[in-house]
Amino acid sequence: MTLAVGTKPKRASRRSLTVAIASLLGATLFWAGNYVVGAGAVESIDPLSLVLLRWSLAVVPLLAIAQMVERPQWRQVLAAWPWLVALSVFGLLGYNLLLYTALEHTDPFSASLINAFNPALITLAAAACLRERLTGRAVGGVLIALIGVLLVLSNGDAGKLLQVGFGAGELFMIAAIAAWSAYTITGRLAPPLPPITATAAQAAITVVVLTPLSLAAGGPALPATQGAITSLAFIAVFPSVLSYLLWNRALTVIPAGNAGVFLNLITVFTALFTILSGHPYSMAQIAGGVIVIAGILLTSARGQRGSSGPFSWRRRQPGNLES
Repeated sequence: MTLAVGTKPKRASRRSLTVAIASLLGATLFWAGNYVVGAGAVESIDPLSLVLLRWSLAVVPLLAIAQMVERPQWRQVLAAWPWLVALSVFGLLGYNLLLYTALEHTDPFSASLINAFNPALITLAAAACLRERLTGRAVGGVLIALIGVLLVLSNGDAGKLLQVGFGAGELFMIAAIAAWSAYTITGRLAPPLPPITATAAQAAITVVVLTPLSLAAGGPALPATQGAITSLAFIAVFPSVLSYLLWNRALTVIPAGNAGVFLNLITVFTALFTILSGHPYSMAQIAGGVIVIAGILLTSARGQRGSSGPFSWRRRQPGNLES
């Protein structure tokens, strides 16, 4: 996941650090809400329409905020259009389309648990594509996280998984994290752009690409109930706009590598939403989630020499942060 920021973190006072931590908590809370609310939204809005409507509503405020906060050089942004198109196809379009399709077939808790394996997959992809060094600690963390994911996928019965295989929801979710890994690797190779500006540009590209596809399929399915309208409004405002603002505000105080650990809270918050809403869950899901997060924490731990973990960034990256 992109841990980008356009400004270098500065030494923080206790108050600014508290505000930054609260901002990270708010961002991950809203991203977790995208799983829970998205699962309800796809009951009445097809995934293609949901992605199109989400970014159609979010693109204008994102562009306005980018202009006010980052004051980008738009000519430089336009010059990077091939990278922005690729990032849009892999991330805002591809990841979210696959995520919402997965939520048609599986529960949001299981989807978030599979998504928690994403940082480990990115580590493997970075080692394969970018020749980044893969330490023994990272390999161990990836293997532990993989065990946790398999525990979730099999619901504690590995033999059943071998006999039946993956369900449709799980397969779409695996494809979603593969798309996000491609998005992240592409972001590392792309020229640096201010993060909110890059997200706004990708949102605009997503709308341009999806609009003719949606029209060819009969037009977007507009929300027909008050619940669907509320769900779409939440998705368009909170995980699509406010999460990015909160995250990038926090990164002016907290280093990106340290902030990345907070992304594990997406799964934790989704689990809490599942429990509080009375949805069924299993001990295999809980145990698998704990194992996945433990593996990710091991993988992202700092080395003995104090170097950045494998999810830290050496330079600013274009792109957004989560779903």
